[in-house]
Amino acid sequence: MNLTRFEPWSVVDLLHRDLDRIAGRRFAQENGEQSVADWVPAVDIVEENDRFVLHADVPGVDPSDIDVSMDAGVLTVSGERKIENVTENEGYKRVERAHGRFLRRFTLPDTADAENITAKSANGILEVSIPKQPEVKARRITVQSN
Repeated sequence: MNLTRFEPWSVVDLLHRDLDRIAGRRFAQENGEQSVADWVPAVDIVEENDRFVLHADVPGVDPSDIDVSMDAGVLTVSGERKIENVTENEGYKRVERAHGRFLRRFTLPDTADAENITAKSANGILEVSIPKQPEVKARRITVQSN
């Protein structure tokens, strides 16, 4: 006999997210606006001694469909996961994987070196490396007399 754990609140959470997404799209369409994102990838940010590292879960997203940019201290990660054509005759009963556009923005500290940010994608994980600028050491200035 198989036991299946039933968590009713997880079903309710999924329902709320779906309803919010649908209502958000409908509201945006009625006002002639485009929605900003169809889904949001999970992100981890780690601070190391010499850099910040951002890992984003983007499975199924081609690296050429990901855009990483930096402007005025804000790092923007955006892109799109293409949907596969799903037809009922292929046996699909349920499709839950998110698709469409995504967008995440992060305000970086002043210590971030915006000129040397690098990004790479492997196995569905986007890694953005943001080096830190070297610390400016305080220096003593001697006062000269005339």
